[in-house]
Amino acid sequence: MTLIDDIVESRSVSVVGLEKNTGKTECLNYIIRNLPAGRVKVAVTSIGVDGETTDSVTGTSKPEIFLREGMLFSTSEKHYLQRRILSELLDVSDESTALGRVVTARALDYGNLLLSGPSTGKGLGRWIRKMETLGAGLTLIDGAISRLSSASPAISEAMVLSTGAALSANIAELVRKTAHTVGLIMAEKYSGPGYERMSGLEGGGIWNICTDGSIRQVPSGMSALSLASVKDNLARGFAGIYVSGALTDRLVDRIIADGAGDGFEIVARDFTKVFVSPSCVARMERAGIMLKMLMTSRLLAVCVNPVSPNGIILDSSRLCGALEEKLPVPVYDLFRLDS
Repeated sequence: MTLIDDIVESRSVSVVGLEKNTGKTECLNYIIRNLPAGRVKVAVTSIGVDGETTDSVTGTSKPEIFLREGMLFSTSEKHYLQRRILSELLDVSDESTALGRVVTARALDYGNLLLSGPSTGKGLGRWIRKMETLGAGLTLIDGAISRLSSASPAISEAMVLSTGAALSANIAELVRKTAHTVGLIMAEKYSGPGYERMSGLEGGGIWNICTDGSIRQVPSGMSALSLASVKDNLARGFAGIYVSGALTDRLVDRIIADGAGDGFEIVARDFTKVFVSPSCVARMERAGIMLKMLMTSRLLAVCVNPVSPNGIILDSSRLCGALEEKLPVPVYDLFRLDS
């Protein structure tokens, strides 16, 4: 199956970048341009501000968001008033952003615009449900830089990841960083003892997974920032540990120091809650510790931009080949496919 085939088979897809200027918006535009006409009604929004003609940080030119006739789109009141596309207003929601309420409309022609939709993960979840009531069979989310939350499996069903020369000018380093993130995204789903109870828990916190299948909450208020004050052993005598908040290097090192070893499971809510370094993952592997996710994401592909804003141009064939050797998903240079 091609990337477009995989996307059409999904109900919601987030497009997220590992770094600014890795081609995320070009990837979204490629998807929009190549979706089969009339096969599915599409709705699109962004968790940040996307579609600017000029990058606010680097000052370089940027691609605008492209829409096709009949597509639904949601943006802030400010950017809706600035649109350069003929549209039919469908809804003005109570969802508020720094740029006003979120406005939903149907494109009546082809054109470009700025997208600035819901600014939170919960807001995106409500937006997806709203688009479904308006008949959308596929929702597309343009995720903002450093906002991987839009790709959380609690929000979108599938995701496309963009990477490129803006992340690193060194191919080996770029591949290492990309492979690390892909490894977290595609980590094994946890289905062991306590799964149903963990799934129903809300808010932050840490729970020991006991050998009898029960789970026990670590002292209230404990977090990665308050480890020094916790005297309880986090690992010895337990089968694993569930971290519903941020999983960090410091927390993993404490778990290892407390005796976690071969077969011990560290469970995170999903990959967007994991902030561990490649060296930390290596320490877990050496200790025989397994990292699993309560909710897993479906990564459809990795898209590559071999050009950075400061003029660095990587060899696309070498880059794609190196990524394909390390990644279990398709790798595309959409710039080359479009040329």
